[in-house]
This record gives sequence, structure tokens and C-alpha cells, in this order.
Amino acid sequence: SVEIDTLGNVIGLKKGNGKGKIMLAAHMDEIGFVVSHIDKNGFIFVSPVGGINVKTLIGTRVIVHGEGKYYGVMGSIPPHMKKEKEKEKELSIEDVFVDIGAKNKDEVLKRGIDIGSIITYEGDLKKLSENRYTGKTMDDRIGVFILIETLKRVKSPYDLYFVATTQEEVGLRGARVSGYKISPDIGIAIDVTLAMDVPDVKEHRRITELGKGPAITVMDRSVIGNRKLNSFIEKIARKEKIPLQRNILTRGGTDAGSIHLIKEGVVSTTLSIPTRFVHSPVECIDMRDVENAVKLLVKVLETETLGKSF
Repeated sequence: SVEIDTLGNVIGLKKGNGKGKIMLAAHMDEIGFVVSHIDKNGFIFVSPVGGINVKTLIGTRVIVHGEGKYYGVMGSIPPHMKKEKEKEKELSIEDVFVDIGAKNKDEVLKRGIDIGSIITYEGDLKKLSENRYTGKTMDDRIGVFILIETLKRVKSPYDLYFVATTQEEVGLRGARVSGYKISPDIGIAIDVTLAMDVPDVKEHRRITELGKGPAITVMDRSVIGNRKLNSFIEKIARKEKIPLQRNILTRGGTDAGSIHLIKEGVVSTTLSIPTRFVHSPVECIDMRDVENAVKLLVKVLETETLGKSF
């Protein structure tokens, strides 16, 4: 069965034989912007929705959602027009505007664009190599893909709730509402995490890397992964020879941050896909990590002793 709740969460239930309820959550929302001001010349100023790295914005192509979809480019004052002191100043979101080719404010308004209109990144999915892909919203549409693939393959004794959540990027809100409704015995969030295998990152900080398997969360800013659940998952990964990394983040969180606080508390953790360039239009993943995440989840969910271990 499938239902959509008040916050827009899509909740799919695959019935088992009543041995317990397990909630798997991946958020389908993405970071972006809302229109905060339109000047007389038709330039659009924005406020961020979710965590935005302003340094990555200049020259970025976006889609402004009005009566239709309108392409735009994010820009700021050209560097060669700035004074020396201005060049030293760190770029702020207030310095950034969107150009949609409009001649004036009225032309923008006629396109159905006004204060509060949504702006998203424009970016097609591109294949970089045999296993690696880049594109926008890997965070966390790749998690939703993993949910769907797991749903197709798994045969579990448990009642499985596959939840595509909303408003994760602005406070883990959808998971809180859907989790309260479901009241699961176990919660597993599926999300992305930072791949640290890039230049200038010291070896001791390279916690996750592309192509070395999904990552189980030891700790992030929103949740401490349940140690017994993590250990259970790691044992299955070793038995099935599925590569699995451990993940510690000092910033950011996932839907598990809301799920584990539901009612009297829920045994929870996060399984993440290592991702380069998170919160940009060119997020990069390795599909081997995705496939291994699906395989691992299927094995975990089909294990009869899962519900008896906590």
C-alpha cells in the first residue's frame, strides 16, 4: 500500500508476518533557493533553502519555477570591477543574483515569478566513467532509488515501511511526522555522506571513499548510530563479503536524527553513500556503492533475528 501524508511524505508498506515494523527513510527534497527580491532591472535575489556553499554559486545554471520553468544564471559583481578591499571580502548570498534574461521587473512578474518562487539547480545526470556518475540531487534521490530497488528485491518477515521524506534539508521534518505515524521498532535512514578522497585531505580525515562500499554511521550531529544495530549490520556485511565503511561526521545529519527520538525512542542508524561535492549541482557517486547498499539492506531485512537483537 502507498499513502501520502500531510507533509507530502510518500509512505509505502510491504507487509510481512507481523514480526515487527522497520522504517527505511530517504529524503526526496533538495537544496535550493526562494526568490526574496526582484529589482527594477529584472535581476532576482534569493534566500537559501538548506545548506548552500556560496563559493560554488557564481556561474551556476538554475531553473526558476514560475508559470513555467525558466533558465537562469547565478552571478555577482565581476572581480575586475571590485576594489582591492572588496576582493578580500568573502562572498555572501546577498551578493548573488539570478539573471533570467529579463529586461525589467514587470517582465519577471509576467512569467509568474514573484517573492517566494522556487529556484533549483539545473544539471543533467552525466556518466564520468564505468561506475561513476555526477549530477544534482544525488542528495538524496540516490537514497530514494535505493529504497525502490530494495523494495523490489526484499522478502522480509517484517512490516517494511519505505518512506520518501520531505523537508530533510531544512530540519529533518518529514521523518519526524512519518515516523510518529509509523512508530517503528527499528529505523534506518538512507542518505549520502562526504567522500573525503579528494586532494588536500589528510589521510586520517579520509573517513569514506568512493567505490569502497556504503558507510554505516557511527555518529553525526543528529544521531549516534545504535551500536548493536551497527554491529548487526557489519556482521552481515562481513558474512556476505559486502564492503562497508564507517562514517563519522562532525557536521550535518540525516532523517535518523528525527526517527530515533520518536515517542519512547527508536533503535536507529544511517546507511550512507559516499559522495563528492555534496550540496552542489555536480554531486558524484560510485554505482558500486549503491548496488552494495541495496544488497546489504536486503540481507539485513531478510534476517529472522534482526527484530530479536535489540
